[in-house]
Amino acid sequence: MRMKQESGRAAAHRKGWKIAAIGSAAVVVIGGGVGIATASPWDDAASSAPSPSQSPAPSTAEPDPRASADATATQPPPADVAVGVTPTDRAYAVNPATVAAVRVEGATLDAVELAPSAGGTPVEGTISADGTTWTASDRLAFDTEYTFSYTVLDSAGQAQRKTSTFTTVQPANEADASMFPLDGSTVGTGQPLEFRFSEPVTNRDAVEEAITVTSTSGQPGAFYWLSETKVRYRPETFWAPNSTITVDANLFGVDFGNGMIGNADRTMTVKTHNTRLAVVDNATKTMNVYLDGRLDRTFPVTLGTEDWPSTEGYMVVMEHYETTRFTAESIGLEPGDPAYYPPTVVNHASRLSNGGAFVHEALPAAQEALGSFNVSHGCIGMSPEGAEYFYNTFGPGDVVQILNTDYGPMYVWDGFGDWNVPWTEWVNQP
Repeated sequence: MRMKQESGRAAAHRKGWKIAAIGSAAVVVIGGGVGIATASPWDDAASSAPSPSQSPAPSTAEPDPRASADATATQPPPADVAVGVTPTDRAYAVNPATVAAVRVEGATLDAVELAPSAGGTPVEGTISADGTTWTASDRLAFDTEYTFSYTVLDSAGQAQRKTSTFTTVQPANEADASMFPLDGSTVGTGQPLEFRFSEPVTNRDAVEEAITVTSTSGQPGAFYWLSETKVRYRPETFWAPNSTITVDANLFGVDFGNGMIGNADRTMTVKTHNTRLAVVDNATKTMNVYLDGRLDRTFPVTLGTEDWPSTEGYMVVMEHYETTRFTAESIGLEPGDPAYYPPTVVNHASRLSNGGAFVHEALPAAQEALGSFNVSHGCIGMSPEGAEYFYNTFGPGDVVQILNTDYGPMYVWDGFGDWNVPWTEWVNQP
């Protein structure tokens, strides 16, 4: 797993998100070789010549030596002209990141047009100063047949017209990507960047190279793959407070593997606010809240029982609800189970894990347990005042650290347990 350095690193320009085949340049030899005839297609002399079945009338006139010389002068000496076209004629499932081009040797290009076969705006491009190369400056579109039309002038100034077609990859081969947090978000310093892909990624190196992350704090970071469709990115330690993180995801044309091609480039920014850390200690049944490193408030709490212990280590607030409904079924309990409870409405609930761990206002019957003993199913129960304070102060990306439960740490995939993975393991993922 390579570590992405932020400083001075240019964004990768790997092309594509879905692919089946990419046309290569075709070479056709014309003039003295094979392919396009040396005679101009606009020359009607051949159509006016007598057919083999017709015998011209005999002539008694002496041949005119000047006419013979003129006829010879209009016939250029044989000359080899090589034409290369990218993508090749009739190429199919072309990566739209392919740079379309026409190249000639022994001739010059007089005119080139590349446009959708069904009609539409031609692709912009330029002919080189020496007239031997036309290169597209616009990107191609997905699922489109294109027609190349170009005119070649040989050394004698004779023009040959040629066309070719190719088709780019179909929508079935397009791959999308998304990032959390969303572009323009402001989050806590513990928020990893999560990228999700619509198609499995087997070409991880290409995708990582196409995503460049920089921050005003100058912190380098690294990727960690949770699955073929999900990867996280974080620095070694929490993001610096009040910093800006910029993500350049140049995934258009990048080959994800299995014929899947990225379909877009995006630049996104995320900001961090000040440092907010809640340290929950099972030994004292308290939560100490630190803002910018200074203790702000202390609250009594109740944690998970021995049968349903709270995991220890770092967690990150994922989302929160002013009120929400808890059900025992959501954590795998059924009616009749000793730990089963009926559907319950709770106030000021902040999610810490996919598995159902929250910081929330403890139910009235559990208020007497605060600061004394544990009664929850793994959540952090607080007083009404404490839960409301936490709800109003902490948001997505802010950090909760749980100590002394002897159970854990939380898995990286169960919410954002990323900070429980040692850095050496993070950067050396197989």
